[in-house]
Amino acid sequence: MSTLAPLRLLHEPWNASEGNQSNATAGAGSAWCQGLDIPNELFLTLGLVSLVENLLVVAAILKNRNLHSPMYYFICCLAVSDMLVSISNLAETLFMLLMEHGVLVIRASIVRHMDNVIDMLICSSVLSSLSFLGVIAVDRYITIFYALRYHSIMTLQRAMVTMASVWLASTVSSTVFITYYRNNAILLCLIGFFLFVLVLMLVLYIHMFALARHHLRSISSQQKQPTIYRSSSLKGAVTLTILLGVFFICWGPFFFHLILIVTCPTKPFCTCFFSYFNLFLILIICNSVVDPLIYAFRSQELRRTLR
Repeated sequence: MSTLAPLRLLHEPWNASEGNQSNATAGAGSAWCQGLDIPNELFLTLGLVSLVENLLVVAAILKNRNLHSPMYYFICCLAVSDMLVSISNLAETLFMLLMEHGVLVIRASIVRHMDNVIDMLICSSVLSSLSFLGVIAVDRYITIFYALRYHSIMTLQRAMVTMASVWLASTVSSTVFITYYRNNAILLCLIGFFLFVLVLMLVLYIHMFALARHHLRSISSQQKQPTIYRSSSLKGAVTLTILLGVFFICWGPFFFHLILIVTCPTKPFCTCFFSYFNLFLILIICNSVVDPLIYAFRSQELRRTLR
């Protein structure tokens, strides 16, 4: 009987014959190639923590009228995306635990259908989460470089259109992906999208950091306080490193997994890497836990609302 598995469609490379897969596995049979045995309870715990955190963010933004602005609406949408990641993970993990302990007995055809539905929800939430990370970067860039024109550029109507477009595109894209997941072109589109968001965030945040550093240098030179300039620059560099580092660490391994599926599905190294797929999913869920700490809870207004 078939059982649920996180993102089953991506867990094994489909473009390798069964014989080649077994040969590659045999050639990569060392201990470190056996993967990690990650208990379902860990998926469940991280999913619950992420769900509670992001639910608090959404509730705070909806409750406080001072937070009803495009920037916080984008943060709210990011929190909703991360909530969907958590909910889909929780649903899948609960089904797996119930089936493993014999509490729930379902026909194989129904399990496959449920797996496709959950996979589509996961893919949609992953795409929307990536999209809103990019949207937040663009919004902050406009806030800094076009401060006087920000409210005319990022109107509430444009923010609503942006949010609706992201949700619609994510839903359609995830449906196409689940339907045509055996096509390498689909995976290449996903990889390209990740690289686009990564480059976008790198360029925008580094440009923002460079401007802030230049501004601090001019202030410190006028006030003759280089120590303050150095400490502020160091703090900004640390913040930037954390922001981009967390993004790359949490998302990078998953998309590198996709690249290997396309480029070398039967080679020993790639087969070894595939065995750590659950670890890559854990990192994505950890990103859903960390996002509120980076993008939401740093706001004093939001923290006051939570209190």
